[in-house]
Amino acid sequence: MISFDVLIVGGGHGGAQAAIALRQQGFAGSLAIVSADPNPPYERPPLSKDYLAGEKLFERLLIRPLAFWAERQVELVLGQKVIAVDPAAKTVTRADGERLGYGILVWAAGGEPKRLACAGFERVHTIRDRADVDHLLAELPAVKRVAVIGGGYIGLEAAAVLRKLGREVVVLEALDRVLARVAGEPLSRFYEAEHRAHGVDVRTGTGMDSIVPEGVRLADGEILPADLIVAGIGINAVTGPLAEAGAETGNGVHIDEYCRTSLPDIYAIGDCAAHENRFAGGARIRLESVQNANDQAHTAAKAITGTPEPYAAMPWFWSNQYDLKLQTVGLSQGHDDLIVRGDPAARSLSVVYLKGGRVIALDCVNAVKDYVQGRKLIETGAAPDKAALADASAPLKELVG
Repeated sequence: MISFDVLIVGGGHGGAQAAIALRQQGFAGSLAIVSADPNPPYERPPLSKDYLAGEKLFERLLIRPLAFWAERQVELVLGQKVIAVDPAAKTVTRADGERLGYGILVWAAGGEPKRLACAGFERVHTIRDRADVDHLLAELPAVKRVAVIGGGYIGLEAAAVLRKLGREVVVLEALDRVLARVAGEPLSRFYEAEHRAHGVDVRTGTGMDSIVPEGVRLADGEILPADLIVAGIGINAVTGPLAEAGAETGNGVHIDEYCRTSLPDIYAIGDCAAHENRFAGGARIRLESVQNANDQAHTAAKAITGTPEPYAAMPWFWSNQYDLKLQTVGLSQGHDDLIVRGDPAARSLSVVYLKGGRVIALDCVNAVKDYVQGRKLIETGAAPDKAALADASAPLKELVG
């Protein structure tokens, strides 16, 4: 059995950055990444954007060139899923039955997409890894009509690309607006209007009953014809092996401010890790973002190398749809007021979220200055005058009190 001083499970952003950060911190021990994906670590956000659109080759998605890992003595164990963890023996078991030993384990296994029951309909796709998109692209030449289930970011990004590729696209969202779980109503309505202007049939408050050979049966019995279906209905955190090993879990693997789980010498980072976040009022949450994965990777690396610093990064996210760049900073959940800056008709606006009068988050569409300057309002807990916030001609940096 081969053993490593540090074994990282997961080859996404978190796992790759953990290995990079450990070497940057001077860690000289043996180090390996074991990943269920057969490809070297690569960026995931472009999958539903540039890669799906055919505008970026896979080689340009690689987080580092293949030679990088060998030069830094990071062993890549690819195409191997970890199915069990034994914290007493300090081993993990792969799906092929082989075991790997570890001194310290970093769990960066991410999430698996939620799937739809699809008996009798084969062209149902998720967008989570390269293979997902490659399979979708292989079928696309024979496809005219696409149904996208779910009006979150993945669904809307895919809808934008597929529309650009000339397909008829309908987006089905069970809630009364798209992006309802992550954004305020003004942003939802703006994106609904944008997609409709580009020819997408956006249907909100529309439940799906089942997938049938002809396409999608809606809750009211209508059958919506579709040649291909994209499911963008969220992910489930990959926690099973750690939970079975006795780790504290809930909506993710519970970690402390140094990314340590309740099991000895086991850390967890990224989409699967549930942490107490000060920007969420101290609530324990999971953040599904590259920023969170990378920052937690650095936190874990510093703790492992004996220079611990608690995780306290401000959350930020982005989404590209058509020629619109959305940049989000902070967490809007729990807001009790919001202000819209800019002009939606001019396709440049910011939604500023407040709680108790203080700025807690911003959604900025084609408004980079607001995004950059708005961070300071959140950091300082600023409570600006609402009229001043709404005045797009007034730079946000002037409102930091």
